[in-house]
Amino acid sequence: MPENLRFMTENDYLLAWGAYLVAALGCLLVWFRLTSWMWRYVREPLRVLVLVLLFSPTIVDPGKDQFAPAIAITAMDLLLDVGNNAWRAVADLSMYGLIAFVLYLLFVAIRWPVERWWQARKGPAPIADDEPTLREMMARDADNPEDTRYDARGDRRMRVEPRL
Repeated sequence: MPENLRFMTENDYLLAWGAYLVAALGCLLVWFRLTSWMWRYVREPLRVLVLVLLFSPTIVDPGKDQFAPAIAITAMDLLLDVGNNAWRAVADLSMYGLIAFVLYLLFVAIRWPVERWWQARKGPAPIADDEPTLREMMARDADNPEDTRYDARGDRRMRVEPRL
């Protein structure tokens, strides 16, 4: 069998990594969309975790300096019993994960006082004393069940809400 049919050439290797990076970016964007509803301090660590899982490489063959995604090497070694690179890939994943989470915690430690300072600078949110209570709104609606376009002061509402 010819040499170039058994192993990937440099162009094939770069093309495979390019395709993987595009697919991983797509998966990361889907994950960002799936976690967008969550509380911020749950959402951000989950995003960091998926970022580490998708983008951490591990060395496949030390002699050739060829890398592959660590999650793919771990899955192939565990599911197919094809090699002994699973422990190296898991070690790389844990190392990259530790580095990423330390950087994330450092970012949070810097962001937290800045956000508190910014909120203190803006001041407390104004509380309107003339806003009607829920009881007042329900009594008003009971008095005039037909017309919901005007508020208690007779001003036209900007939004008409449906009746349930």
